Amino acid sequence: MASKMNISAVNNFNYDDFIKTFGNVVEMTPSCVAGVYSERPFASFDAFVSAIYRFIDNLPKDKKEEILRNHPDLADRLESLTPESQREQSQAGISTLSCEQINQLKHFNKMYKAKFGFPFVICARLNNKDAILVAIRTRLANDENQELKSGIEDVKKIMLLRMKDLIECEDCKL
Repeated sequence: MASKMNISAVNNFNYDDFIKTFGNVVEMTPSCVAGVYSERPFASFDAFVSAIYRFIDNLPKDKKEEILRNHPDLADRLESLTPESQREQSQAGISTLSCEQINQLKHFNKMYKAKFGFPFVICARLNNKDAILVAIRTRLANDENQELKSGIEDVKKIMLLRMKDLIECEDCKL
């Protein structure tokens, strides 16, 4: 991976470069970083991430659901994922699932989407394939509000890790 930029470099980006660089930290939802562009200059990595957290938290329910719908189903056509999602799912071992495990995950994905209207989202980098299989079964018992909250919290975890891949954060607390 290329070297990480510092927060000064982030603050000096023009709008197009800002969106090009950070547009997929929230999967397929560049509006989340577009919504915080005008808050520059950011005092720190944490200030930048916190601005995106606030932006997401302040969205209405339907826009939060849209963020979740922008995420791919786990174990579904790994080759068609964004590079970030492909790397994250591979690191979690999704690409090494047995045929039986893939069928189980696809079955649970279908049940999950039917119940909640959006795909199951989990921070793959903080889990492994076994934990993911347990989590989807467990979270199917949640109600819609609980699951919307759980999914968005995982979106934030994914975003934080993607941001740490791009920006130096030596003094970050997040």
